[in-house]
Amino acid sequence: MIKKMLISISAMLVLFPTMAFAEDPSSATLNMGLNSLWVMLSAILVLLMQGGFILLETGSTRMKNAGHVAGKTIFTVGLCSLIYWAVGYGVAFGASGNDFFGWGDFLFDPSKVSVDNALPPTIFFLFQLAFAAVSLSIAWGGFAERAKFSVYLIFTILFTALIYPVVAHWIWGGGFLFQDGAQDFAGSTVVHLTGAMAALAGTILLKPRIGKFNKDGSANEILGHNQVFTALSVLILWVGWFGFNAGSTLAIGDGFFGYVAFNTQLGAAGGAVAAMLISWAVLGKTDIGTTLNGALAGLVAITASCAFVDPWAAVVIGLVAGVLVFYSTRFFEKIRIDDPIFALSVHGAAGIWGTLANGIFATEELATKLNTGKGGLIDTGSWDQLWVQLESVAVSGAYAFAVSFIILAVMKKVMGLRVTEEQEIAGLDLSEHGNYGYPEQLKKSSTPNIGA
Repeated sequence: MIKKMLISISAMLVLFPTMAFAEDPSSATLNMGLNSLWVMLSAILVLLMQGGFILLETGSTRMKNAGHVAGKTIFTVGLCSLIYWAVGYGVAFGASGNDFFGWGDFLFDPSKVSVDNALPPTIFFLFQLAFAAVSLSIAWGGFAERAKFSVYLIFTILFTALIYPVVAHWIWGGGFLFQDGAQDFAGSTVVHLTGAMAALAGTILLKPRIGKFNKDGSANEILGHNQVFTALSVLILWVGWFGFNAGSTLAIGDGFFGYVAFNTQLGAAGGAVAAMLISWAVLGKTDIGTTLNGALAGLVAITASCAFVDPWAAVVIGLVAGVLVFYSTRFFEKIRIDDPIFALSVHGAAGIWGTLANGIFATEELATKLNTGKGGLIDTGSWDQLWVQLESVAVSGAYAFAVSFIILAVMKKVMGLRVTEEQEIAGLDLSEHGNYGYPEQLKKSSTPNIGA
């Protein structure tokens, strides 16, 4: 065994002689390198969440729109990347901005390597870009099965330039909410609530899908075509969330990223279990769709607080999110809001709860460690942090909804938002792209029975 090891080491030194003679790196350089690897890996995990969104939206909608969902997701992520590079990053993190709007770093041209052993700006950019793309994909939940493809193009540009990065600047880029002490570690508000408010504006202006509601106001269930896709999407998103939350430490340092990941897992678990149990208690049967939404709601809720709370609080936050998503979906259906992907409940309601939960459960110790805000009501007996969290939810949510609504209302007036009734019935695969996501099945069903 020792002989084999010596031979292997000798071979490595022959193949890579610089390993034998390179100077020992400084601890600062080594630390920077490890941090860079961790954040780069986290950025990749967050970007791979787009695969989860493809499967989630595809599985939750009908077969005739499957190819459209997959294609427009890839297209909008690509377009989002270009707009975020040109404009969005500068609005969020531009060094010459003010309390309300970032400025500078447009057409971002970062240094090629790390400066002063800090995290390389290229890696920080990629990590933040992946978050912007997630928020955009959340917004598409309100557009599903009825929006024109051209709407995705125009709204991607404006959302990535004017909506998401402004909220990101307020809370993460040194804006006024950050200065007030708002706690949103990985984006329950910045990413999830912002996307959900855009989805709300979209679904209101697009109006419900054909056949969703009856004249008396009662709702018809429009089932997605593949629950296995939906379940797989939740697992992919769940795994990606470790990059989302734990990656937001931006360092490996003392291992705090492991604590964040630990709380993330507990929050997700609480959401899944609570959603399954509440559906069982109320419906008499364990609803799989509710369970899947509960897991996602737990993940969304714990996103703001994963670095600020004790583990027992992470469980409570997830449990409440699981119950909340069950009743929230029924509330939106009751007021005739057609939300095919449940974005308003999973990302909106749970995002609000998760952000407010910091004001209740955050500990003074962790707030001090992160140098953000104060401890919550239980730990300090003070309402201060809860009011700050309420401010961040109200201001950010109102801004994202109002600007999204104005943009989409103008687009509706100028170009229209929705495909025709005939196109919607035929499906967006055929009407918008000229082919089918499932050609074998759908072409068979659309072929006339000549021999009849």
